[in-house]
Amino acid sequence: MNPAILFEDDDLMAVDKPEGLAVIPERARTAPCLMEILAARDPAARLFVVHRIDKDVSGVLLVAKSADVHRQLNRLFETRQVRKTYVGVLHGLLAAPSGRITAPIRQFGSSRMGVDLRRGKPCLTFYRVTERIGAFSHVVIHPVTGRRHQIRVHFYHLGHPIVGDPRYGDPETQRSFPRLLLHARSISFRLGTGRTIRITAPLPASFTGLATLLARNGRGGARRKAGSPRSPET
Repeated sequence: MNPAILFEDDDLMAVDKPEGLAVIPERARTAPCLMEILAARDPAARLFVVHRIDKDVSGVLLVAKSADVHRQLNRLFETRQVRKTYVGVLHGLLAAPSGRITAPIRQFGSSRMGVDLRRGKPCLTFYRVTERIGAFSHVVIHPVTGRRHQIRVHFYHLGHPIVGDPRYGDPETQRSFPRLLLHARSISFRLGTGRTIRITAPLPASFTGLATLLARNGRGGARRKAGSPRSPET
């Protein structure tokens, strides 16, 4: 894999990470991770991971080029001054055209997260339905907090797991899809001197192709714009 560079200057780099590529080395190493691929481009460069997106998720990822910029960006993330936008496709029809999910999350085991109303960490996710096509809801998502697997767990908690999620949802159903339909679409923030930076990652063909197939292959049915008469939760 050779990830595309969406933006680069003296301070930072924004990469369009493909699905299936880990950001940092995994315990069971089967292929180079994103940071190793970027380091191979310029072995003399110092690169710092600012944030992560899940291996199964595609989209925009920031990498700092100095310790100072790394600290600045970490501070922006910690104080929630970074706006992140994702797009996804969910199983089932969300009744509300928009909403917020506040269910607290904690880790269960080594690799699975879940909602725990008593011991979970506070979380906040906003979403808006852009389209309902047959048995699926297309959504734009803005996670305010950045817990591990937050978006995936929140929609699974609502009873509408993300299509193709290998960890959350009915395993047999999810295995029938070639990828997780969740994409980190854009990120925006204000850095240093006050300049606003907004970076957008185009939807990959693996995402758009599968979304189109769902609408055509008989699982879809009628297309409905968000805001039309509501459908019951499934």
